[in-house]
Amino acid sequence: MINESIAKLVKYGENAGLVSGLDKIYATNRILEVMQISDYEEPEQIPENPDLEETLNELLDDAAKRGLLEHNSVVYRDLFDTKLMDCLMPRPGEVVKKFEELYAKSPQEATDYFYKLSQDSNYIRRYRIAKDIRWSVPSAYGDIDISINLSKPEKDPKAIAAAKLAKQSGYPKCLLCKENVGYAGRVNHPARQNHRIIPLTINQTEWGFQYSPYVYYNEHCIVFNFQHNPMKIERATFVKLFDFIKLFPHYFIGSNADLPIVGGSILSHDHYQGGHYTFAMAKAPIERHFTIKGYEDVETGIVKWPLSVIRIRHKDEKRLIDLAEHILNCWRGYTDEDAFVFAETDGEPHNTITPIARKVGDTFELDLALRNNITTDECPLGVYHPHAQYHHIKKENIGLIEVMGLAILPARLKDELEELSKCLVEGKDVRAVAELEKHADWVDEFLPRHPELNSENVMDILKEEVGKVFVGVLEDAGVYKCTEEGRSAFAKFMETL
Repeated sequence: MINESIAKLVKYGENAGLVSGLDKIYATNRILEVMQISDYEEPEQIPENPDLEETLNELLDDAAKRGLLEHNSVVYRDLFDTKLMDCLMPRPGEVVKKFEELYAKSPQEATDYFYKLSQDSNYIRRYRIAKDIRWSVPSAYGDIDISINLSKPEKDPKAIAAAKLAKQSGYPKCLLCKENVGYAGRVNHPARQNHRIIPLTINQTEWGFQYSPYVYYNEHCIVFNFQHNPMKIERATFVKLFDFIKLFPHYFIGSNADLPIVGGSILSHDHYQGGHYTFAMAKAPIERHFTIKGYEDVETGIVKWPLSVIRIRHKDEKRLIDLAEHILNCWRGYTDEDAFVFAETDGEPHNTITPIARKVGDTFELDLALRNNITTDECPLGVYHPHAQYHHIKKENIGLIEVMGLAILPARLKDELEELSKCLVEGKDVRAVAELEKHADWVDEFLPRHPELNSENVMDILKEEVGKVFVGVLEDAGVYKCTEEGRSAFAKFMETL
């Protein structure tokens, strides 16, 4: 049985183009080494198209049975199966060479190859991503994308305890560092033997290009500084974004803001996120145009979007870089007490920007979402942050991906919505169910709108209402609201430019 599983993994590698005929024996011997098996006979018959998840589970079960795993749980299984996948992997230099050869023909051919490799290698675990729940909802701002993220496995208690006891290592410094390539991992750091990066020159410095293992959207990539430098939004940010767009014009790229609350999850390492996907924000039109002195040739306007977004467009990206720097500098120092916008309080800066760059036809576009991270006693998590009424659905920070109109909602919602749907159909009191009590006020608010609710449509109704909550979350994150008063205050800032 184990011989067949080993042969199936090698066959998978051949089918995926990871292993050539010349590498077959070598790959088999590498797998035998990892599995600590010294005797092997190739089976006479091997399935033509082995399933990767099934094959890896067979090998993991055997390894667990023979005591090769510290615990038979997801963290230790992931560490072990990544070691197995390494047996099929081309060296980093080979991947870069192939990418560069394809890039000479077409940037899209190169990224197609690299994205497929990142999935075939199980660095992106297709079978986990497929579990994510996705839908879209119409709104006043266009169709908004919603997802419940189920692809990040939850750690078991033993692994959490082991991670606390594990010796703290400063290598790699973080999950984005180039030193992750080929790293074996540990209980508190994922294995990365199947991880590859493509070196790029961005703003005359060394950067890396890779895909996110969790792909929240199509070809979700990460572009990161080879140096472990902190995130900072400045003129150089806009230069880097457009350097990338010129290399990969079929992709967008954006940066999280550089302040806590409105920033990303890894502020310690300068990086951007991009991909081959059109977000709702990119489809949203300019609702009001402005002319900025000295930049009369640049199309400029406020975007019809719940966050406060300025869009600038020009065929020469250098004009956009200059104007973006001007807008950033003005916003950093801008205070309007009537609109509750404060550049700083007690020396702590509050204003920053979430920038997103793309190319549309022969024109460069740059969206600048104005952000402010001020807190108050009433809003300790942030005034321009999801307010308490929405925390039952979304409490986490609004980063780059959500700014653009894709909700990344917590995995707990899958079970909660299923339980909630049963309660609603059966007419049970939601407040009487401990894990659902937090949703009770929300249910009281939307239920009167849906007299048609039944067992057939309950989940569609819940998804629609979750979508409305996320739109409310985005509106909370907007510094200037989509009201006459809010747009007037936004225009007041635009006129200072």
